[in-house]
Amino acid sequence: MSARIAAERRGHLLALFTIIVWGTTFLSTTVLLRDFSPYEILFIRMLLGIAALTAARPRLLRLQSKKHEWYFAGAGLFGVTLYFLLENFALTYTYSANCSVIISTAPFFVASAMRLFGGGEKMNRWFFVGFAAAIAGIALISFSGQALHLNPLGDVLCLLAAVSWAGYSVMLRKLEPFGYDTLLVTRRVFSYGLFFLICALPFLPFAPSMEKLLKPVNLFNFLYLGLCASALCFVTWSVATHAIGTVKTSVYIYLSPVVTIVAARLLLNDPVLPMALAGTVLALAGLVISQFGSRREAIVNSNDA
Repeated sequence: MSARIAAERRGHLLALFTIIVWGTTFLSTTVLLRDFSPYEILFIRMLLGIAALTAARPRLLRLQSKKHEWYFAGAGLFGVTLYFLLENFALTYTYSANCSVIISTAPFFVASAMRLFGGGEKMNRWFFVGFAAAIAGIALISFSGQALHLNPLGDVLCLLAAVSWAGYSVMLRKLEPFGYDTLLVTRRVFSYGLFFLICALPFLPFAPSMEKLLKPVNLFNFLYLGLCASALCFVTWSVATHAIGTVKTSVYIYLSPVVTIVAARLLLNDPVLPMALAGTVLALAGLVISQFGSRREAIVNSNDA
């Protein structure tokens, strides 16, 4: 029992660490967009991630079944190529505030997809209460100090990105029972993501400048995105999902906008408005309700039985 509790705690800490890093990537991407296109940023980021994972585990992944190749390909397509491209291109059509709120609906789509395709548990009332509180809080954070502007194309792209993350989560869940090495799984997923990016190469601008790439500020941010946010954090996210479950891990996505405003305040000295503070409280409440409300209900049902 103690070993299981320790594993769950480690899973929660890894999920929290991952979201803290992912919540700060917005700042790095914003810096890089001055000199690079969204496609170029993603391409270079994936190359660095694959290189880091290869250096960390320089051996091949031997598949237990040819069918598993489809799961890896699906994870690369949904979790790397589609998710990041849809999100990056959405930001060229809609406001980051809209994108922040819509992307944060991913836990709902993850839970639904896991229920339908991954053998997940039925979503209880606490999940929906936490979801409502978190989305309300994220909306307050995102739209504090500005008006709501609807941009149908960009907003739909954000929604599709959230759905794509659900597809990635299902593919990982399909592979989980077979005990593959997490680093090798992540590298294979990244490789498929890079493969699909290469397939899109003729249709998207790609002409990165080596001079701009070697600028210290750009080089630092690329290394941060490629080595930390990609290679390391996709691994920690996978370990977290194995420890506490896909749905519980995905709920930590609610914290991403909170991390972003805190990082913007600390690094860019951006102001934090009262509405954003209220939204932070609601987002945190939504996380707590979703994580621990369902556990409490499970304990009550167990005792009743």
